Amino acid sequence: MIAESLADARRKMEHAVDHVASEFTTVRTGRANPQILHRINIDYYGTSTPLQQLASFSVPEPRLLVVQPYDRGSMGVIEKAIKASDLGLNPSNDGVVIRLSFPPLTEERRRELIKVVRHMAEEGRVAVRNIRRHVKDDMEALHGELSDDDIRRGEKDLQDLTDRHIHRIDDLLSNKESELLEV
Repeated sequence: MIAESLADARRKMEHAVDHVASEFTTVRTGRANPQILHRINIDYYGTSTPLQQLASFSVPEPRLLVVQPYDRGSMGVIEKAIKASDLGLNPSNDGVVIRLSFPPLTEERRRELIKVVRHMAEEGRVAVRNIRRHVKDDMEALHGELSDDDIRRGEKDLQDLTDRHIHRIDDLLSNKESELLEV
C-alpha cells in the first residue's frame, strides 16, 4: 500500500514539476520563443481558440518571431490579441504574416520577470508539498493496518521524494533566472 502511495505521489510530483517547466517557457526572455504565445486565445468566429490552432510559427532570427495564420481573415483578431496580451510585443502585419520583434529587455523588466518566475516556482513547490501532505495523511490512516516502522519508512521515502522534486524546481528556477539576466 505504501509503495502504491509513493508511486502515485511520484507521478503527481513529476506532473507538478513539468507544469512549472511549461509555465517557465511562457515567460519572455530576450529571445524569440513561439511557446510564449501558447497562452493567447483568439475570439475566432465566436469561439475562444488557442493561437497555435490558428497559425504556424517560425523563428527566422533570434529576436524575430513570424506568425503565419492559416486563415488570412483572422489576421486582425490575432494581431489585436497579441497587442492586448501582457507580453509587451508590438506586432507588424504585412497582409501575409505577422512579425513580432523582441526588443532587448530593460533591467527593470528583467527584475519584474524574475519575480514572476519565482512566484511560479513557489506555486510549484506548494503543489509538491500539498501532494506530500495528502499522501502522508493517507499513510497515517493506515496506522492500524501497518506497523509504525513501515509507516515511518514510507514517510521518510516520501520526504526524500519531495526534496528531490523541490530541488528540481529550484534548478529550473535558477536556469530561468540566469536566462533572464543574460544580456
